[in-house]
Amino acid sequence: MKSKTDDTWLYTISAKRKLIDFNFKEIWQYRDLLFLFVKRDVVTVYKQTVLGPLWYLIQPLFTALTFTLIFNKVANIETGTVPPFLFNLAGISVWNYFKNCLNATSSTFNANAGIYSKVYFPRVISPLSVVISNLIKLVIQLFIFIGFYVYYYAKGADISLNKTALLFPVLIVFMALLSLGLGMIISSMVTKYRDVKYLLNFGIQLLMYISAVMYPLELMREKLPQFAWLVEYNPIAYFVEAARYMLLSTGSISTQGLLFSGISTIFILLLGLVIFNRTEKNFIDTV
Repeated sequence: MKSKTDDTWLYTISAKRKLIDFNFKEIWQYRDLLFLFVKRDVVTVYKQTVLGPLWYLIQPLFTALTFTLIFNKVANIETGTVPPFLFNLAGISVWNYFKNCLNATSSTFNANAGIYSKVYFPRVISPLSVVISNLIKLVIQLFIFIGFYVYYYAKGADISLNKTALLFPVLIVFMALLSLGLGMIISSMVTKYRDVKYLLNFGIQLLMYISAVMYPLELMREKLPQFAWLVEYNPIAYFVEAARYMLLSTGSISTQGLLFSGISTIFILLLGLVIFNRTEKNFIDTV
């Protein structure tokens, strides 16, 4: 009788993993599941609310209006020739994408524990779907930004797109990878230390204030030089500043700053993959 030891298996599920394991082929095989997760994230978030998807638009508009009143009207932060509301809306749209991705990916293991304990699929699909679904929300918010951009331009505001705006999608990809890496690290920590979950929202609020979301990066160097290092060593700040430069031709693009941010993003992503892969082996025992 012929032995079947030489048969080739279609799939091999094993607890043994490489140190850095991101199997593109396997993720592509589960692309239908990835699409379902993305659809779930987009449809169900505001499913039982009165305004529904309108919250995608209301949140950045009200935040931009609040920042304009407090930081530009009360605190007198100058935005040059760019209308303050448009300046804030550009920064908030980009920041919200990072914040939403980080918030959602940081609870990957806890939010999907029921699914993880019943069926196998590449676990990285869960945080990856969050990054993609929030990308759809970002596109919706950018249409709102374009609407206000056209409005202010028609009123004679001195604004223009920079030629580097063609690289804006690349900038968003790096922000997505940064939030994915940080989210995987935090989600792995939450499985053992629940305190991290309660500190996350507070930490994100603090992070926003040192990410140059509501003020030009140069203003921090000018007004508070002793605390400028908090912003200069924050990779998100360079992404936000670069986004405003691309969309509004205001501020500047720091080549060294973006290089630092890019290297930091790759390092954090690889570290996140290592920690995520190690945690997924036995997290179900601690969740």
